[in-house]
Amino acid sequence: MIHLSSPIIGPEERDAVLRVMASGMLAQGPEVAAFEEEFSAHVDGRSCVAVNAGTAGLHLGMLALGIGPGDEVIVPSFTFAATANAVRLCGAEPVFVDIEADHFNLDPAAVAAAITPRTVAVVPVHLYGHPADMTAIGALAARHGLLVVEDAAQAHLASWQGTPVGALGDAAMFSFYPTKNMTTGEGGMVVVKDEAVARRLRLLRNQGMEARYANEIVGFNARLTDLGGAIGRAQLRKVEGWTATRKANARTLDSRLSGVVTPPVAEGASHVYHQYTVRSADRDGLLEHLRGAGIGAGVYYPTPVHRLPSFGLSRDLPETERAVREVLSLPVRPDLTEEELGTIVTAVNSHG
Repeated sequence: MIHLSSPIIGPEERDAVLRVMASGMLAQGPEVAAFEEEFSAHVDGRSCVAVNAGTAGLHLGMLALGIGPGDEVIVPSFTFAATANAVRLCGAEPVFVDIEADHFNLDPAAVAAAITPRTVAVVPVHLYGHPADMTAIGALAARHGLLVVEDAAQAHLASWQGTPVGALGDAAMFSFYPTKNMTTGEGGMVVVKDEAVARRLRLLRNQGMEARYANEIVGFNARLTDLGGAIGRAQLRKVEGWTATRKANARTLDSRLSGVVTPPVAEGASHVYHQYTVRSADRDGLLEHLRGAGIGAGVYYPTPVHRLPSFGLSRDLPETERAVREVLSLPVRPDLTEEELGTIVTAVNSHG
């Protein structure tokens, strides 16, 4: 089986874990602090706050920005449910809008049409590792006084017009779940441009306290462990090389696949291919064919978030519904061999 995704764990990560275990400092400590500082170099030096999960990062990031009951936040429905869940967990209301056809990201025109007097923020998701149109979304946000919260869970090292994702809005969240382009085992990173917001984030992740037993606000236990921080530091030294290989694998697939629509890249965008996602008119048939050939393809996402039982809404989002019917992600992992890439190409091209 050629797996769709799997974490790459080497001796550096194992040594890092043993180093922390020997130190006796397993909870949030110096490794997490060092990881935050080192990650900051990849997001234009912005303040970074590590947390225990990407979803926690979105939730706490929105809370730190002051998003709450009575507010509306514009989100795509073609994404993982955590994007909208975080809005609802703040007490705010997610407003689902459509995506543009080429890159599966928020359609700026749909965002503009959804803005009301209650709208306080927009959450562009850099889906599959392709950045959203942050020029258009940023202009809309500036015109209407909206916050921009980047969901960069899948977009480590991606960039838009030369600026790294994570440094394009008021806040951003990266995920380090095991299937992401880099991992800490489980975890997330919140990136903010305002140090006062960063301090509030640090309070929120640590029971509302900076000094022990001096709780300033009501907070959560959302800390990243030093084990996770140490793994993240080791992965951060490798992710640039892995990203270059993902891009090379994507170029191979672009040039050799037939019978499907390969993923276009917008001018000025750097796509990091968390997923290599094609469109197929016979998606379900192709998926069955590939799995029969031992290729781990996947559908991200089979149901729009607004139609999930947790929201249960009816919305007219034609591009979202088309994507749900047509998208299929193929393996693009940096540890694929040339033989495995060839097997993927042969299997896709032999369908139908």
